[in-house]
Formats: sequence, C-alpha cells, structure tokens
Amino acid sequence: MKLNIQLFAGIAERLGTSLIEYEYDVAEPTAALLKEKLAESYPELASQIRTSFLAVNQQYAPADTIISAQDEIALIPPVSGGDGTEDRKSEQGASSTKQSTPDGRYQITTSPLSVEATTNLVITANHGAALTFVGTTREMTGEQRTVHLEYEAYVPMALAQMAAIGDEISERWPGVLCAISHRIGQVDVAEISVVIAVSSPHRSDCYDASRYAIERLKQTVPIWKKEIWEDGSEWKGHQLGPWNPMQQQ
Repeated sequence: MKLNIQLFAGIAERLGTSLIEYEYDVAEPTAALLKEKLAESYPELASQIRTSFLAVNQQYAPADTIISAQDEIALIPPVSGGDGTEDRKSEQGASSTKQSTPDGRYQITTSPLSVEATTNLVITANHGAALTFVGTTREMTGEQRTVHLEYEAYVPMALAQMAAIGDEISERWPGVLCAISHRIGQVDVAEISVVIAVSSPHRSDCYDASRYAIERLKQTVPIWKKEIWEDGSEWKGHQLGPWNPMQQQ
C-alpha cells in the first residue's frame, strides 16, 4: 500500500521534502504501527517521529486508528503556535495569502495582523467585556538575540483546530465569542504573530476564556515557529512537558 505523508517543520527540513511516498506492506495499518515503521525507516529522525502525532484527514489520530491509502496523512511534530502546505510558497516571498473559516473568525495569513480587525469580530451589542491578547516577536531570550521568526502551518487543520477551540470555549463559558488570527511566514522583531480576541457579557469570563484559548492554541493547533538568530536557527516545539494534543485541559 502506497501512502502519501505530509511533513512539517524540522522533520521536513532534515529530509529536504514536505511530502514522502511511503510503501507499507500491510493493508490498513494502525496509526501506531505506521509511526513506528516510519521511525525505523528514518533512524536519524526516530526520536522526533516518536514524539510526533499522526493526523488523518486533518484530525489527530488515536493509536488504534486504521489508515487506508485514500486518507490524507500528516506527521505533526510538537506545535508551538502563538508564543504550510501550499502556503510554503508564500513564505518564500510569493504574493500574500489569507485563509479563514466560513464565519471569518479564525484566519491564517501571510500579511501583517490587525488587532482592531480581529477584536471587531467579537464585539456585539450584548457583550459588555472584550479582551485581546497580542503575541509579538521578542528580540532577546536571555543572551540569545532573535533576528526574526519564521512560522509554518498545516493550514486546513490549523483552521479546524482554531474553530474547535472556539467551540470548547462556548461549551465552558456559554455566550463567550472567540476570534483568532495567526500570521505565517517571516515575522520580524516586535511584529505581531497572533491575535486572540474574546468577548462576553461579563469580564471574568473574558479573562478565563482568553487564557484557555492561548494555552490550547499552543497545545493543539499545527503551527510551528523557527527562531532565526545571528549565528543559527532552531525549530521550537511544545515546551511544557510531554506533548499530547488530544489531552483535554
């Protein structure tokens, strides 16, 4: 069985490709078996592969998920959004692009972000509180100077995961609205990489929902950042212990 597997971030960079054709000699393997076979096939990346998750049809796949040749498969290394497929062309200097969910409240773009535009997506007549979180590129981390960041996304899945965060917020805090805008490509020092806006009838729900959205974004949304320094670079992944995007907060 021939499988096409999309790759991202450090794994794609080390293999020099964003897509591999992988021959699997067992019909309909599980996600766990496929990931282990990939680790054996690419021993130089085994540790990275084993800490990654498989996505099947743009959803994180439990270990026992049965995979078929028709599935859309991606290997998702630990994510880092907030602190792409065809969009990689635009990251390399092509014209700007923007993709969003049908309701427009969740978007990924190569263009500079507008705090006001994202916040306006959650302002309503019946909500008396709105809170906006803005993430920017920090220049100094200890003694290390960042020149700029480069963001990459698995765009369709990232949008779906953003919308899922909004749904989770609506369930936990009924009536709260959420909007998220994330930039990909090069983001210079002091420029905005992410805007998260929430609104609610009362301010206490805004604070709780905003923090929840930020933490979930960094846990589940397939966006990666590469720190570019004066003397090197590094892909940054989840840094809060073992990464499990399927674990609920």
